[in-house]
Amino acid sequence: MTRTDEIIATLGLQRHPERGFFVETYRAPLRLDDLPHGGPRAASTAIYFLLSAAEPCTYLHRLKSDELFHLYEGGPMDVLLLDGAGRSEVRRLGLDFSVGDRPQMVIPAGTWFATELVPGVGHCLWGCTVAPGFDFADLELAQGPELAARHSDVADRIARMTRQ
Repeated sequence: MTRTDEIIATLGLQRHPERGFFVETYRAPLRLDDLPHGGPRAASTAIYFLLSAAEPCTYLHRLKSDELFHLYEGGPMDVLLLDGAGRSEVRRLGLDFSVGDRPQMVIPAGTWFATELVPGVGHCLWGCTVAPGFDFADLELAQGPELAARHSDVADRIARMTRQ
């Protein structure tokens, strides 16, 4: 059994529509009603998320809420962030602080983003905390070409992070 298989089995992870595996670990009982999300949401939610070398990146997507990543094991992992003004940025979720890695990062609401294992990395297990809480109705998957046209500097990454 590989380490990835062990993590999936032990944590009870399931396939995720963005690629990879996940399981929800927390959903706040407090409900927030006065939101622009189209309906009430839990105050916060949390999941485990796992990428492996078999599927080394997620699809580009955005949420209506802020998301906080926190690293548990493996990595490092690059996170591509694309804003509406044509700016792109790649941040690294990892533990080599001397080169700018961070074990936590915030993805602001409305930002297009996707994750990708650094070449040679076998897996990355991280947590995602979303506030207001995650709902699949708030997940928008990118088509890809429209983002590649606005972000030509990272078009190669966008191609890997787009549904074919």
